[in-house]
Amino acid sequence: MFKRAHFKSILLNLLIAAMALSYAVIMGWLLFYRDRYSIEGYAYNLVPFNTIKRYIIHYDHFNFDTWFKNLFGNIVLFVPIGIFLPLLNKKYKRVLILTAASIALIAVVELIQMLSKVGTFDIDDIILNTFGALLGLVLTRSALQSRNKIMVK
Repeated sequence: MFKRAHFKSILLNLLIAAMALSYAVIMGWLLFYRDRYSIEGYAYNLVPFNTIKRYIIHYDHFNFDTWFKNLFGNIVLFVPIGIFLPLLNKKYKRVLILTAASIALIAVVELIQMLSKVGTFDIDDIILNTFGALLGLVLTRSALQSRNKIMVK
């Protein structure tokens, strides 16, 4: 069941899987139900860094909450992807594989948000979310290396 997981302990892997599932449920709620409104037509941005640049250059046109959530919230909320995937399957410890999986997953979420008219498809969200997943991978690798150094001593 957990042949490719990082840890050998089935109990630990079950705990990580349960946390990952809880994260997925919470994210589903945040992305599709919380404070969502139906919009007219389909809204999308396919120009990389367009939204990010707008939030940085015109930061004074947004209240801090909106500005912070759209830039840093989109990063922080996806850090767990870079933690859970590599722990549950070692192949996701590779940067390219985690990046490809993150982009595919997030693009599907963005597309569903747009098609269901509860949000927009924004390439910048994919960029920020993927950066968050990669940050999670860096944290995971660092923690595992520290753990291995401690275990060797």
